[in-house]
Amino acid sequence: MTIRIVLADDQPLIRAGLRVLIADTPDMEIVGEAGTGAEAVGLVENVEPDVVVMDIRMPDMDGIEATRRIETAHVLMLTTFDDDEYVYGSLRAGASGFLVKDMALEEILAAIRVVAKGEALIAPSVTKKLIEEFAARPDPAIQRTRPVEGITEREREVLTLVGRGLSNQEIAGELFISVATAKAHVARLLTKLDARDRVQLVIIAYELGLVTPPTGGSTT
Repeated sequence: MTIRIVLADDQPLIRAGLRVLIADTPDMEIVGEAGTGAEAVGLVENVEPDVVVMDIRMPDMDGIEATRRIETAHVLMLTTFDDDEYVYGSLRAGASGFLVKDMALEEILAAIRVVAKGEALIAPSVTKKLIEEFAARPDPAIQRTRPVEGITEREREVLTLVGRGLSNQEIAGELFISVATAKAHVARLLTKLDARDRVQLVIIAYELGLVTPPTGGSTT
């Protein structure tokens, strides 16, 4: 299958670079480009892509609001390390993953493929920092009453480890279970908690207080 992609970035040079990269990739095609979030939302409705590669900072409508309005495509956000505040909002808006703009080209292509399959992805260089900062800056509007009656004690342990940023392999090692079993637990959590992807499980773990922000060291 060919992955249909919309590029949304207000910098023509960024779009041009991605366009050249994707043009030489047999399993991908660009079906539209947008310079604002509003244009991206309109394009998604018209061309029905699989993935939107979305810049966070754009005029008219930023990438967060655009992501919130897009329901028929997976959104892969483009970010830089000084975009932290925007990244947290993107998580809550439903973004499926994050790319750092200086990632290697092959990593960008791999990320698009992962997100196109309905999986979540955060660039490895962002993951730990993102989770720590997300925990340290909770949204006062977060609801902490999400029902968890159907979760087993083992699934609660797995959710806690997902919230700490561990991969399936790391979870398996921590709990002395197979990787396949860890993956099955994560899949059941996604279903039971009505979470779209692993990123949302991280959010839920913090909402439920299973993972708490690190104390101290934040008074610099």
